[in-house]
Amino acid sequence: MIPKVFKEVIDLGDGREISIETGKLAKQAHGSVVVQSGKCMLLCTVVSNYKQSDVDFLPLTVDYREKFAAAGRYPGGFFKREARPSDGEVLTMRLVDRVLRPLFPKDYHSETQVMIQLMSHDENVMPDAMAGLAASAAIQLSDFPFECAISEARVGRINGEFIINPTRAQLEESDIDMMVGASADSVMMVEGEMDEISEEEMTEAIKFAHEAIKVQCEAQMRLAEAFGKKEVREYEPEREDEELAKKVHDLTYDKVYAIAKAGSAKHERTAAFEVIKEEVIASFSEEEQEEYGSLISKYFYKAEKAAVRDLTLNEGLRLDGRKTNEIRPIWCEVDYLPSTHGSSIFTRGETQALATVTLGTSRDSNQIDMPSHEGEERFYLHYNFPPFSTGEARPIRGTSRREVGHGNLAQRALKGMVPDDCPYTVRVVSEVLESNGSSSMATVCAGTMALMDAGVQLKKPVSGIAMGLITDTESGKYAVLSDILGDEDHLGDMDFKVTGTADGITACQMDIKVKGLSYEILVNALKQARDGRLHILNKLTDTIAAPNPEVKPHSPKMVTRVIPNEFIGALIGPGGKVIQELQKETDTTIVINEDPVTEEGIVEILGTDKNGIDAVLAKIDSLMFKPEVGSVYEVKVIKMLDFGAVVEYTEAPGNEVLLHVSELAWERTENVSDVVNMGDVFDVKYFGIDPRTRKEKVSRKALLPKPEGFKERPPRDDKRRDDRRNNDRNRDRKPRRD
Repeated sequence: MIPKVFKEVIDLGDGREISIETGKLAKQAHGSVVVQSGKCMLLCTVVSNYKQSDVDFLPLTVDYREKFAAAGRYPGGFFKREARPSDGEVLTMRLVDRVLRPLFPKDYHSETQVMIQLMSHDENVMPDAMAGLAASAAIQLSDFPFECAISEARVGRINGEFIINPTRAQLEESDIDMMVGASADSVMMVEGEMDEISEEEMTEAIKFAHEAIKVQCEAQMRLAEAFGKKEVREYEPEREDEELAKKVHDLTYDKVYAIAKAGSAKHERTAAFEVIKEEVIASFSEEEQEEYGSLISKYFYKAEKAAVRDLTLNEGLRLDGRKTNEIRPIWCEVDYLPSTHGSSIFTRGETQALATVTLGTSRDSNQIDMPSHEGEERFYLHYNFPPFSTGEARPIRGTSRREVGHGNLAQRALKGMVPDDCPYTVRVVSEVLESNGSSSMATVCAGTMALMDAGVQLKKPVSGIAMGLITDTESGKYAVLSDILGDEDHLGDMDFKVTGTADGITACQMDIKVKGLSYEILVNALKQARDGRLHILNKLTDTIAAPNPEVKPHSPKMVTRVIPNEFIGALIGPGGKVIQELQKETDTTIVINEDPVTEEGIVEILGTDKNGIDAVLAKIDSLMFKPEVGSVYEVKVIKMLDFGAVVEYTEAPGNEVLLHVSELAWERTENVSDVVNMGDVFDVKYFGIDPRTRKEKVSRKALLPKPEGFKERPPRDDKRRDDRRNNDRNRDRKPRRD
C-alpha cells in the first residue's frame, strides 16, 4: 500500500523552493522528514528514549552525514565506505546542536538522537543551510517536549543585495557568508565570515535571515497540523523542593556575593566557592545529605549564579574585579620558537595561545573531499585544546568537535586577510596552553602575529574578543561584558565572539540564550565589542607593527614560474628523472601544476638556499631557450666527434647542438681537434633548421673572414645524386620468383 504523504512548500522568493515531506520514509523513527530544494534531498530522523537517563544533562547527539552515493561518487581511499565524519560534517552538526539543545526542558534527560543524511546532491544547493530546518521539522512531528519550531538559513550579500541560501558560486561573489538560527520570535545562533562589514550591516543581515526563518517555522507548524500533532510525552521531571531551595539560597547568596566582589583569581575564587559549598552541605544532617545531596548541589549553583549576575547588574563589577567594558592585561611575544617559520605567544589574563606558522607548496594544501564540495585550502588553521590548559587530567581521544569548531572560526577570521598572490600554502597551528575565557579569540590574535612574524604579507592585522551579556527582564537592566571569563560564559545570556580589523568585522560566532533579545541591545553589544577589539589590536601592533618584509633565513623561499605547456614534459623527464635529480642537486622542492584555463605549467620552487632556487630557474630558462635565426651565441665544446663537435649554449646549459666539421672553418678540416678542443668557448651563428638534414644548424666559420683567394666548392647536383641513388637501389634488388 502506498503511504499517505504530507508536504509543505516554502517559497524563497526568487523562483527557488524548499519542500518538507513526511509519511513515506523511516516511519519507525519518532519523527522523520525529507527536505528538498532542487535535486538536493536531506533525510532527517529523530528518536528519543522514553526512559530518563541517569545523568543530570540532556544526552543529545546531532549527527550529519553526506553520502558519496548522493553525488554519484565513490568514497576516496582504499576502503570504499564512509567512515569518520569530515570537518565539514562536524561543523554542520555543531550548527544544528547549538540551536536545538536550549529548547529542550532543563530536566529532560532522555537519550536523544537527531540524524541528518544527504541523500541526493545538487551542486547549486548547499545542504548545510537546510539541516536545521530538517531537524526541527522532524521534531515537530514527534512527541518530544520541545519549546518551539526553529530553522536555520544562510544569508549572503551580492552588490549590496541580501540573498537567502546562496549557491556556492554566489558565495564566491558575496561579502557575507552567515548562518543564522532562530525561532519565529528570537534569534538564537549566528556564525559566519564577512569582508570587513560594520556592526549595523551585520545586524541588517541577521534581520533579513530572521524574516526568512519565520516563514520556514510557519511551514513546519502547518505540516505538523496536517500530519496530526502528537501529544507531548510525559516524563519524570527532576525533583524540586522550594523550601530547600530557599534555605540553600539564604545560606549561600551573601557569602558568594562577597567573594565575587573581592575580584580574585580563578583558582582562588573556585577554592573559596568550594569552601562555601562544603559549609552549606555540612549544615544538613547526614540523613538530609543522603536524601537531598544532588538537590543541595543544584540549588547551590543556582544561588551562586544569581549572586554573580546581581553583582554585575547592580554594581557593574565582575568576578575578577573588572568593570563591564574592561579588558584583562595582555602581553605578547613573537619569534619565540627558533625552528618554526613563524611563531607568537598571546596571553590575555588566564588565557594563553602559542601559534606557529608553516609555509609550503600547493602539494601541502588541505584537500577537501566531500560529496557536496571538492577543493583545496591554501590557508588553514588547526586548534588544539589539551586538558592541562584548564588544570585537568583526562584522556585525549582524537580531535574533538569543539576543537574543529573553534579552529574553523579562527581560520575564517584570518583567511580573508591573506593576500590572493601569497605563493605559499600556509598552515597555522594554535596550541592553547591556558584557558579561562575564549581561547578561540586568543588563537586569532596569536595567529595574526605568527603570520606577520613568518613574513606573510597580511593585508591588515586581525584581533578578536569574546563578549557576554547579562539581562534582567523584570527590571529591564542589562550589562554587556567585554572579554568574558569561563564562568561568565556559563552564567550569561549571550556568548558572542567577534573578530575583525580596524575597518570591520571578519567573522563572528554567537549563541544567544535569552528570548526576544532586542536588536538595539545587539547593536550596543557589537559596538562595545568593537572598542575592545581595537584595544586588543593596538596591543598586537605594539608587539609587531607590520609583517616582516622577508621570510626567516631558515624558512623556505618560494618562487613561481610559468612555462608553456610543451616544456612541462622536458622538465619532468622520463619517469620523473629530470625533476627528481634537479631537486636532489639543488635541495629544493619543485611542484608543477597545470593551469586549467591556459594549460600553462605553473612551477613552484621551494627551498631555503637561494643558490639552489637560482639553479632550478636556470634549468628552466635553459629548457625554454629558443635561439633566433641569424643571432650569434656563445657556446662551449662539451663533446668531440669524428664529424663535428657538440657544443652547449653558455647562457642555456643543457641546450646542445651539433657544430658540423664543415662549419668549423673555411679551409677543409680533416680532424675536428685541428680547430677546436674540449672546453673551448667561442661564438657561432644560428641558421635555424637545415632543410637538407632537418636538424639545427650553427656555424663558426660564418663569423670568420674568408681567406684570400678562397674558392667555394660548387654545390652538389641533387638530380645526379638522386639518379645515382635510384640506380644503386635497382641494382641491389633481386629478381622476383615466379
